[in-house]
Amino acid sequence: MDGTLDILLETFTWVGFGAGMVLAGIALVAALADGTWLPASAVVEPGPDGRVARWFTHDGGVGEALLSASDELHLGAADSVHLFYRPGSNRIRFTPRSPLVRVTGWLAVGLLAIGALSLIASLIIMFASA
Repeated sequence: MDGTLDILLETFTWVGFGAGMVLAGIALVAALADGTWLPASAVVEPGPDGRVARWFTHDGGVGEALLSASDELHLGAADSVHLFYRPGSNRIRFTPRSPLVRVTGWLAVGLLAIGALSLIASLIIMFASA
């Protein structure tokens, strides 16, 4: 039974560290590809084609974006919102990171934690049985 536990812990250690590092690399590439998004407080006003969010940009300009149907669902009847905008464009979102970056980042952290816990358990068993 002791040999089986050693094999399982060794497998979880290698798989946890290996897959965790791969996913951490994917999360890093996804974060770099996602680009820079800056926070802003926007005012939501009615416009000719629907509601429009307007905010002051980091360089003193004014940003403007027509709200999509999913943005409207997120906002409801609010007349102001905290958002993130992409400099140089009128793209907005309500989270600082994309969902892909968040998911791959948390999966990487979880797998690395499994690898670390398996390594610690393996070391404890190794020294306890000596």
